[in-house]
Amino acid sequence: MNTKFKLWLPLAGLLLGPAAYAATMVEVTLVDKLDEPRGFCFDLTGVGAEAQPENGLQTVSCSSAQGQLAGDQAFDGDLIPDGTFRLIEHDVCMTLTGTSAGSSLALEPCDGGKLQQFEHRANGRIVAAAAPGNCVTAGEGPSQQGQSGDPVNLIRDLTLQVCDGSRNARQQWRLRETAD
Repeated sequence: MNTKFKLWLPLAGLLLGPAAYAATMVEVTLVDKLDEPRGFCFDLTGVGAEAQPENGLQTVSCSSAQGQLAGDQAFDGDLIPDGTFRLIEHDVCMTLTGTSAGSSLALEPCDGGKLQQFEHRANGRIVAAAAPGNCVTAGEGPSQQGQSGDPVNLIRDLTLQVCDGSRNARQQWRLRETAD
């Protein structure tokens, strides 16, 4: 993405709102389904009007199994190749809270800063630009049960961890527009 567009995007969002341009909605889902047949997707806490972007990101049972992408799991697929993971409905971007292993992932207004830049690599890993060698990683199991869903949603933490082949099952992500 060119620099002028990166600078314009946050301003466009402020002036025109989240619907300033049409986005390709995608889920960011773990390749390995681990202990959840629906798979795990990036998600924020709460649902709908009770969504809490200020609590950051976690991994939760993918909602697309219900037939469509949920607003709390729908990212702008057009921005991901350029390193930005923007949650469309809430107009916030995935942001590092720190650059060391164990740091969590916040959701903050999109500013194009280095803490909001990630590379989704061909091997499925999502690597932080501000912390090379560290990957976005789903928490170890077993999963925790959520308070909603039918069946009940499963939850895992989402943190930055050293990229390591022994963590492939929890560090390889893919993008999808619909459930498979």
